[in-house]
Amino acid sequence: MPKMKTNSSAKKRFSITGSGKIKRKHAFKRHILTKKEKDRKRGLTKSGLVSAADTNNVKFMLSI
Repeated sequence: MPKMKTNSSAKKRFSITGSGKIKRKHAFKRHILTKKEKDRKRGLTKSGLVSAADTNNVKFMLSI
């Protein structure tokens, strides 16, 4: 049976932490930043974790 391929888009968007959780970046920080509040933009800069409901799907895409 052939090897499973890692989803290339997921490979670029997610990374695994030391404890096995999946790290992600926040959306809405690319453009149209003038109308967004300073505090909101600062919060979007920080990384977050993938929710428990989506973890299995992301792990499947990453072939973990």
